[in-house]
Amino acid sequence: MKKNVKPAESRKKITVSIAALERMMKTKLKETDKLLRKIKKELPSLEELCKSTGDCEDYIYRFYHQSFKVYWIQEYTKKIVPKLQKLAPHLPLNDSFMEIVRQGTERQFAMEDNQNWTAITRPMLEAYWHARYFLEMVCKYGRELESAPNTLPSGWAAVLYLYNIR
Repeated sequence: MKKNVKPAESRKKITVSIAALERMMKTKLKETDKLLRKIKKELPSLEELCKSTGDCEDYIYRFYHQSFKVYWIQEYTKKIVPKLQKLAPHLPLNDSFMEIVRQGTERQFAMEDNQNWTAITRPMLEAYWHARYFLEMVCKYGRELESAPNTLPSGWAAVLYLYNIR
């Protein structure tokens, strides 16, 4: 059984939906602007962190060498993620990102890890690379953007997803 909806009622529902959408977009734009301002303010320390956590050459070698020293890359990830969270402490970081981080930062070396090396150590590298990517994008767009753009570069759009603003 179909319910007849009068045209005026239909327009009212659409108007309410558009108004709600506009409020949501304004809120997200405010958050985006707020995030960009915070990034710009913190840019020197973000760039320093980027520099100090950028040397992963040895860790990649350690992965292929099957050295327990690959576990040390977790420390880089553990330095980067809180710094990213501090940029917008009121916003939870993306669930998928946090799952990757959890899977790649909660291991202590055990001799039996050698039996399943890649499955155990690869998530550590993956977590680092994701955290590092977001740190690099935050630094890049903190330098390049003066205000939140209407047309989003992919890296900035990814940053907004990190903070669940997009």
